[in-house]
Amino acid sequence: MEAAITILALLFVAFIALGVYATVKAVGAAKRGVDRTITQARRTVEDTTLRAKSFGQTGVAGELAQLRLALRTSMRATQDALHAGVAEDSSLAESVGLFRRLSAHGLELDDELKRLEREPDRATVAALLPQLKERTQRITHSADSLRWAARDRARQFADDDLDALNAQIDIEAGALRHWTVEEQRPQQASGAASQGPSAGAGRAHDAGVDWPEPTAGAGSSSTADESWGGPAREEAPQAITAPDPHLRTRYPWQEAARPETTN
Repeated sequence: MEAAITILALLFVAFIALGVYATVKAVGAAKRGVDRTITQARRTVEDTTLRAKSFGQTGVAGELAQLRLALRTSMRATQDALHAGVAEDSSLAESVGLFRRLSAHGLELDDELKRLEREPDRATVAALLPQLKERTQRITHSADSLRWAARDRARQFADDDLDALNAQIDIEAGALRHWTVEEQRPQQASGAASQGPSAGAGRAHDAGVDWPEPTAGAGSSSTADESWGGPAREEAPQAITAPDPHLRTRYPWQEAARPETTN
């Protein structure tokens, strides 16, 4: 009885612990989802604001907004492309590491541009614009290179896989149409048999072999027949000779009567 109670208590505690663990995991996942949603919403608002400033404002403020918008767009597109590609191609892990190092420089430049947007000394900011543009172009160029290299690699893999798939499909289609191959074989054999004599004659003529014209008395010779591969002619019938009268069978009525002798 005590053992059963102990087992039930342990099961109850295990269920309670499992429920707490599941609740904590669910709350953590929900919190991460909310944070992700908030971050995406903040980014969307910032991008919309920068886009409005780049088109609506002129001068230093508009140029700073354009630099920030170009930098953020390029970095976000490269990040999405690499994270999507590394799940299928593990060789992109090194590219992801390089992009993280590049992201550190990009975030630093974005923060600097954001501070300069609130800078009241516009002349100093205007003097720093060429340098800021050069840094932005270098970072975006590197990000674009990584992104397009990853896309070209994925496209090449897809093309190779498609070529291999097409080859396998062609082989399978040929195997499914096996009766066409069986029908072509007798046709090829009959075509070769019908073309055999003409082809042999053509080859002999091409080789320069001239068969002599048959003579008037050679038509009945066995040598001419054998030279063309035909059956040998039968021997000519022999002349009929008269039978030997001594060898002929004599019948009784053909014998002469013997003379009678008297004593």
